[in-house]
Amino acid sequence: MKEKEEENVLSMYPDEQKQTDQEWQKSIPGQVFLNYFFAISYHIQHFKGDGLEKLPFFREVKPELNQQDTEAVKRLLLNSWSTEYALRSTAEFGDEAYMRNALHWTFPQAYYAVFAGLQAFLHTRGVKTNNEAWVLREAGRLVVKNAYPQPMAFYASGHYDDFNMNRLPLAHYKPGLQIAGKELEAQAQIGQFLRTTRRQKAKIVRQQVQANTATAIRSTRTGEVLQKFGPQHWQQLTWRMGYTTLFDLMARLRISSSHREIDRFVQADIDFKLFHESLMQIVGYLNGVHECYIAQAMGLQQYEAFVQELPAHLQNSFVTTRLQEQVKPLLQDGEFRMGAAA
Repeated sequence: MKEKEEENVLSMYPDEQKQTDQEWQKSIPGQVFLNYFFAISYHIQHFKGDGLEKLPFFREVKPELNQQDTEAVKRLLLNSWSTEYALRSTAEFGDEAYMRNALHWTFPQAYYAVFAGLQAFLHTRGVKTNNEAWVLREAGRLVVKNAYPQPMAFYASGHYDDFNMNRLPLAHYKPGLQIAGKELEAQAQIGQFLRTTRRQKAKIVRQQVQANTATAIRSTRTGEVLQKFGPQHWQQLTWRMGYTTLFDLMARLRISSSHREIDRFVQADIDFKLFHESLMQIVGYLNGVHECYIAQAMGLQQYEAFVQELPAHLQNSFVTTRLQEQVKPLLQDGEFRMGAAA
């Protein structure tokens, strides 16, 4: 699915546009995208909300995994960790030019590292599918059910261009073009990201529905497939969209290197190192949350044994660090609060 950056992004910031020169205007889409992911990282690190240990969903007793399911979960975790390892390896070079061109693969790496970890978590809850739309829909339901720590429990709902921002009280403020330095700025930018992503998602659903003669919404007067939608028509599609969550925002990173959109980011005058650091922080946080759930389902002892037997490139890595600093304290004594991941 072809991804596009924010529609008419320059028109969203008329005042800022007047103050910038032509070269800076070319960088605005890339800067906005960086702002969004930095805002998510900032919000996760600074928002003081309940962690996993406070969530009733986490404390519920779940069915034990059989051997077949356990092996499937392990394979998915290996996919997630190996992809996260590749993402982190880029940071070791520490060169701005390298990170700039690395966006061709770090964008999808960040997404698929999280997606595989999400699949592993869902597998422990009986959701066994490779269908991306299904996985994201199930993730949305779990976000709404308060299965996740509060810093990432925000979501958008509602009809096209009549969206509701949930669990993000400052999302109604207008975002600026600066990197977030306050919680208000972070939430404003996340709220805008949720709105543009949900709007894009609605248009994709409309395209799919209208392309199918069996599902297409037609004119009550002529019986022809509708080309223009009013509010009442968009409302007929809302149920197909599910909720828009952090996982949908991460899915915006699926930009193929063959698409011209990626060139706008590569050529932009933005802080690529900061962009990479933000992605790593978000990936580490989300994967850490899922690892706590998975270790709970597998049993801490079996999970530890699995980590100790990982391939050489993952030995004594971020996986072990999260096990020692997040997973074990949470499952052993229940006193751990999920914070920024290692």
